[in-house]
Amino acid sequence: MLDLPRSRWTVVEAVRRQAERYGDREFATFEEGRSLSFSQLDQQSGALALGLSDVGLRNGDRALALLSNGPELLLSLVATNKLNAIFVPINTGLKGSFLDHQLRNSEPRVLLVDATLARAFEGIDLAASSVEVVVVVGDHEGTPPALFGGKTTLPFASLLREGNPEAVTQEPAPNDISTVMYTSGTTGPSKGVLMPHAHCFLLGYNLARTVRLSEQDVYYVCMPLFHANGLFMQTFGCLLTGAQAAIVRRFTASGWLADIRKFRATLTNGLGVMPEFVFRQPPTPEDRDHRLRAMMAVPIAAEWGPDFERRFGVKLVQGFGLTETNIVCYTDLEDPLEPGCCGNVLDEWFDVRVVDPATDDELPVGEVGEIVVRPTKPSCFMTGYFRMADKTVEAWRNLWFHTGDAGRFDAKGRLFFVDRIKDCIRRRGENISSYEVEQVINAHPAVSESAVVAVASPIPGGEDEVKACIVLRDDMNAGPEEILDFCQARMPHYAVPRYVQFLSELPKTSTGKFQKEGLRRQQVTDTWDREAVGYVVQR
Repeated sequence: MLDLPRSRWTVVEAVRRQAERYGDREFATFEEGRSLSFSQLDQQSGALALGLSDVGLRNGDRALALLSNGPELLLSLVATNKLNAIFVPINTGLKGSFLDHQLRNSEPRVLLVDATLARAFEGIDLAASSVEVVVVVGDHEGTPPALFGGKTTLPFASLLREGNPEAVTQEPAPNDISTVMYTSGTTGPSKGVLMPHAHCFLLGYNLARTVRLSEQDVYYVCMPLFHANGLFMQTFGCLLTGAQAAIVRRFTASGWLADIRKFRATLTNGLGVMPEFVFRQPPTPEDRDHRLRAMMAVPIAAEWGPDFERRFGVKLVQGFGLTETNIVCYTDLEDPLEPGCCGNVLDEWFDVRVVDPATDDELPVGEVGEIVVRPTKPSCFMTGYFRMADKTVEAWRNLWFHTGDAGRFDAKGRLFFVDRIKDCIRRRGENISSYEVEQVINAHPAVSESAVVAVASPIPGGEDEVKACIVLRDDMNAGPEEILDFCQARMPHYAVPRYVQFLSELPKTSTGKFQKEGLRRQQVTDTWDREAVGYVVQR
């Protein structure tokens, strides 16, 4: 493990130190045979920092990245941070109002985009945005300039400039912002989490300590690098320890075991239904023919968790945390598996309580309430939501960060996750803002109003499915397929509702707020189901 005082906990320092230590040792491999050594990560990010500086990126500016898992994303993070600028990786499934909100909120000076994802900007007025330069990864010549509103566009390779990177490199401090990651809103638009360098460092540091990551390990990273889990916990954890990261574009349940064997992976992470989907693949003679020793996964259900360990011969590790809070507890590798148990609090870094959601009074051991967290060390926690001061204050009421998740402590001081309190939907490992889905549906000319809720997945132990409850205008009609066609063009594929229910009115409180609890409790047996009729959502 890289041994640095906390006063040196920055992305830039970690890259520099490990390049000096490991040199040409392979750090990360990608699809199509591409790779980065520890020294290449430092050298090429320095060359890119020169190019980004030349096009005007400065201290405190934002560089927004719509990039797939690849070396360009890692180089862009480090290069941006070398200028003490802020990296903003966003979900590659975004389009329409979802994408437009994050573009407007972050106000980037530079936009980095994969050529294959460029059409996500169709219908978005980039000409009126803060973007000054668009950097295209891939087929720059084949990308229609009109997509970017007349902004200057450059191929990524052209920004890898020769020269002395030290001439532009600034030394960020641990409390400077490295990255803004957007997390789904529950009562409003998605919020940009301001992540200091020390916060990003600690994500990798604590995971590495928990799974005992070493130079001999290979970490299979099949989660997107626009999430903290893939970028900072797994990939940055490898950087800190000299381990190798084997990074693929996306997770597939059918290809997971073959990849584990191909890359000779010893560790991996799973989120949401990923490990369950792997478990529900047909058993094979190769199920134990691999080097994988542990998998960090949440949540784990009793219906499949213990059987997963027995079938694959892999230890499952659990934890609890958010992009905002870091990971505040982990189970130990020696602990027997208890589904729902998140382990003991990492009290060197965090205070955690379970409180009454109505009063914030601490609850006795065993009682279920809201999990609240605060850091014990500076800069190891988010500093707030970018340009959403009201949301920051709301989350930090009574000097505790309110996670919106329900949990309990047992007599041994272990935290157990129970459920989510916030009105957020989790589907296929993605958090979905019901508010943002409602805003898209409400834009349909036939829709008067809508309420979007989570309903239980029919997959045992699975996550949520999205249900849209819709009131049509009196003089207009629209069928479920028409509504979903409208949604597909304006939101990520994972956010498109599975169930559609038309109602004459939506239940509301006396102050006009939706009463969603009743909508969630309703059975979906008589509700239109796109999977039952064979309606296919395109990625």
